[in-house]
Amino acid sequence: MNLREVFAALRGWWWLPLIGLLIGGALALAVSLLQTALYTSSTQLFVSTRATTSTTEAYQGSQFSQQRVTSYARLITGEELAGRVIDRLGLDETPGELSDQITATATPGTVLIDVTVTDPSADQAQRIADALGDEFTVFVAELETPDDAGMSPVKVTVTDEPEVASAPSSPETARNVALGLLVGALLGAGLAILRARLDHTVKDPDEVVELAGAPVIGTVLRDEVLEKQHTIDRNSANRTAEDYRQLRNNLQFLNVDEPPKVIMVSSALPSEGKTTAVVNLGLALADAGRRVTIVEADLRKPKVTRYLGMVGGVGLTNILAGTADLDEVIQRYGAGELSVIAAGPTPPNPGELLSSSHMFALLDKLRVENDFVLVDAPPLLPVADSTGLAVYMDGVLLSVRYGSTRKEQLQQAAATLERVGAKTLGVILNIVPPKAELSTAYGYGYSYGYDQPGKGATAAG
Repeated sequence: MNLREVFAALRGWWWLPLIGLLIGGALALAVSLLQTALYTSSTQLFVSTRATTSTTEAYQGSQFSQQRVTSYARLITGEELAGRVIDRLGLDETPGELSDQITATATPGTVLIDVTVTDPSADQAQRIADALGDEFTVFVAELETPDDAGMSPVKVTVTDEPEVASAPSSPETARNVALGLLVGALLGAGLAILRARLDHTVKDPDEVVELAGAPVIGTVLRDEVLEKQHTIDRNSANRTAEDYRQLRNNLQFLNVDEPPKVIMVSSALPSEGKTTAVVNLGLALADAGRRVTIVEADLRKPKVTRYLGMVGGVGLTNILAGTADLDEVIQRYGAGELSVIAAGPTPPNPGELLSSSHMFALLDKLRVENDFVLVDAPPLLPVADSTGLAVYMDGVLLSVRYGSTRKEQLQQAAATLERVGAKTLGVILNIVPPKAELSTAYGYGYSYGYDQPGKGATAAG
């Protein structure tokens, strides 16, 4: 993924980093609150040799002390010294448990040993650190004293007395919460990027062109009002209405010399907005003074007449079966230039009817009487009804649902049309979320005076 795709993924799944941020911070806070508070008390030991009489002896003594401090640091954390401290203070711990509470660090190049003791009690930590200093000076004297009972050449001095801690050293709640927030946000962002990589749905117009072999001639934003009513407010200046006007204009100028008149609108699968697109494209063309007839050719699940509030009892199947004439079933919508031929009764053989010579003759007649004939056809992949019908068309528009139609489905639908010699005029990218990057890349956007989907109309600037 390139940087643009990463930003698009984070923008599209912005709530994942946010949830990760909240969960990470909450978990870190909970863990910190559940942890036992520990207090730290520190002391410092100075290792030296006995008095020297010359510079050479002083240098050699310093070298000797530096060589010793690393070994002494390990002795401080050993169980022998821990046992002495336990006996001195009367503790209930084992030497192993106490040694785990002790840390000793030899500062390189010096004769200093830094010792820290952690304990749930601040007073106890101070007492243990104090006892460690006293017991270790005695322990070293015993170890370094020669067998002939002479004086030990090494002396250990406590240079920094331990104090009672005023605040716990662990857990560091603020640091833990900050780290939890960071890790949570990063994990959420990683999940968003992973989901984007695994997302095979159609979102990018460039990919649509490559998969369908046809241009994107229109994008339609998701509109809550349109989802319920299925028809745009034709007098409105909102963005969705303008999307269909833009689609109308693009359709009219697809081929100036031989403009397509009989156009099938289909999709790869159901619920991709094809019928809504047919209805509103027809209304937009009629508003421009074009004579338009919509043919409800989805005989299995007709929706055009329901969306327009018209009668659907008789229609196309009656004409094709020879039981009714065109003039008897065609309906006028409103006072405009839009006519509708309903689907009629559901036949047992819809595919055969749609690819029959009677259908060809009907379309030929409608071509003469109209500027545009829009055929609402069944989806291409579940049934074969549209395949035989497509060959009678001047071209096909494919409705693709943003973020729902999969890339392989669009590619397969386009290949199906290509196999029968049908021409794909273009793609309508449907139901685009208003916050998607594509919604600002196409059209003018809200700032040009259009209402947001579902809001009242205002005058365009």
